[in-house]
Amino acid sequence: MSEEINPLEVVRKQIDIVAKEMQLKPNIKKFLKRIERALIVSIPIKMDDGSIRVFEGYRVQHSTIRGPGKGGVRFSPNVDLDEVKALAMWMTFKTSLLNLPLGGAKGGVKVNPRELSKNELERLTRRYTAEIINFIGPDLDIPAPDMNTNAQTMAWIMDVYSMQKGRTIPGVVTGKPVEIGGSVGREPATGMGLFFVLEALCGKLGLDLKSLSIVIQGFGNVGGTIAEILYEKGCKIIAVSDISTGIYSKDGLNIKKLREWASKGNYLKDYKEEKYEFITNDHLLTLECDVLIPAAIENQITEKNARDLKCKIVLEGANGPTTPEADKILFERGIHVIPDILANSGGVCVSYFEYIQDINSYFWKLDRINIELKRILIEAFEEVYKIATTRKLPLRVAAYIIAISRLAKAIELRGIFP
Repeated sequence: MSEEINPLEVVRKQIDIVAKEMQLKPNIKKFLKRIERALIVSIPIKMDDGSIRVFEGYRVQHSTIRGPGKGGVRFSPNVDLDEVKALAMWMTFKTSLLNLPLGGAKGGVKVNPRELSKNELERLTRRYTAEIINFIGPDLDIPAPDMNTNAQTMAWIMDVYSMQKGRTIPGVVTGKPVEIGGSVGREPATGMGLFFVLEALCGKLGLDLKSLSIVIQGFGNVGGTIAEILYEKGCKIIAVSDISTGIYSKDGLNIKKLREWASKGNYLKDYKEEKYEFITNDHLLTLECDVLIPAAIENQITEKNARDLKCKIVLEGANGPTTPEADKILFERGIHVIPDILANSGGVCVSYFEYIQDINSYFWKLDRINIELKRILIEAFEEVYKIATTRKLPLRVAAYIIAISRLAKAIELRGIFP
């Protein structure tokens, strides 16, 4: 489903929809639909068997009008330039919505990391960093973990950058290990943010959080973290999925056991439990539940399946999981969609905290991280919810109105050089 839809066209359609609603000046819309710069690099790697493979990598900066670019680096066989452009654009809107002094960027390498050894992944990461080294930096563009990358990946990037600059520069990346300038609370931040926003919406709708049934597509860092948080809060998680399969039980899954299994690099398709039923991804998305959390990849909810969803809330853990055509259908059906640029923004929020901790060489305790994270996300949620209810708009349109208004103001104030 996802390969049939270009994510760059999706985000541009989203801009068109919001521009019409807010009567955005044509020149500003034209500005926002383009990227500032993009880099494509070849990454030759000596494999463990002595052979050479050449991978393709990308780094895109959509906007630095409000501050340095910010966005993850993903390793995936499906990465292409248009996907990275779209992800960079979503990062711009995400940082603007939270009113952080950052822009939007993204990176990726076209590779299946499961096919590489740890040593090969390290060589790949280090060579990729060397190729983009003049494109990144604490005042320019700050990478972070994304799909199939983690704290170790960021440590390698930081090391290459620091060695080339002749001094340790922890602020070049976020999502690093705590021991070398990372922040406590960064790894679970996206999942924690999902929880804070879902809790806020449930309060508005009068829903008892503990009574909710949950379906989660994607069981990596984001999907796994929100699954564990909701499981501990007493919610019934009836289905989860990874790249291999979905697992379903109407009586609820034991998320702790599944997390332990997945943490060892195992696929869900190999999990043995008589009470659980294996299901397809298409079936998982249309299960009857209270909350559906797409936390995998883009374009999973489309006009082809939007009418089949049987949930009250869609909480977007992934970037761009819902197409504009599906958005319209879900809004007409009364299904609340908490958009990605709000729902999953906890990661970039705590990345910002890490960034400013590195700059000041002063590090916060976890309670301060979570207090500040919740404050920023709930302030953004309240603003979005107020516009949505007052103007009878989808939450996504309301969120984009806020984000684009701030960007438009910044563009107008700075002007176009020369």
